Amino acid sequence: MAVERAITTMWDHYSEPLSLDEIADTAVLSKFYFSRVFRSVTGTSPGRFLTAIRLYRAKNLLLETSLSVTDIAYMVGYNSLGTFTTRFTRSVGVSPTRFRSLSHSGLPPFTHSETDTYRRSGAVHGTVVLPPSGTPLRIYVGAFGSPIVEGMPVSCDILDSPTDGCRVREYRLRAVPVGEWYVRAAAVAVRRADVDPRPWARHPLFVGAGQPVDMRADHNVELRIPMRAVDRTDLPILLALPELDNRFLPEPMLAARRTPELAAR
Repeated sequence: MAVERAITTMWDHYSEPLSLDEIADTAVLSKFYFSRVFRSVTGTSPGRFLTAIRLYRAKNLLLETSLSVTDIAYMVGYNSLGTFTTRFTRSVGVSPTRFRSLSHSGLPPFTHSETDTYRRSGAVHGTVVLPPSGTPLRIYVGAFGSPIVEGMPVSCDILDSPTDGCRVREYRLRAVPVGEWYVRAAAVAVRRADVDPRPWARHPLFVGAGQPVDMRADHNVELRIPMRAVDRTDLPILLALPELDNRFLPEPMLAARRTPELAAR
């Protein structure tokens, strides 16, 4: 598939200054037609997808190495530390330095603001429906300002898959401000002998999306989210979860997070 070939090129060469022409060439399409086809398949532009790949790789490098933020910025294709820091902070929700620092303690519990904006809010509730899987899962559900899963959600819920084999799990997003929001979900494998216990080493197995929510004050919206297996055309998840979720992390891994030399190995 043309779009998948282009995405493979992005993953293989994200550190290089790829142009739209070069990416379109790998898909054997004109750049204008390629851009339309790419957006129809992925929901975003080729340039935005490439940026997501670069920032996703930067997240990994911040957690898995002791390289400086400047070195990482250049390694993932940025020529300006300022541009990298701005885009990373906007997309992940915290600065690169803060992201690395939080890897030693985990992300603080998500709390809602008590401003008037959040008082004029409603709630979204419903179910996530998981595909068949014998793997214990942790499911992250959040409301975002765009279809892309990035930044800090305005509201989120973290669930563990049922232990009785049921594939349906209830969620609730409280204090969702007035406006249009996109509810997205991702599920990662947890607590199994053959699953890497480090949150930053776990990759989503399933993703899901609900219809856009037009929230009004004091409304309670019900939304069903069907989950599906991740495929090559899905954008990398840029928010700070699951990498900074320390819950149920074994003590040796917690110690590694608190010790930069170990965390860098």
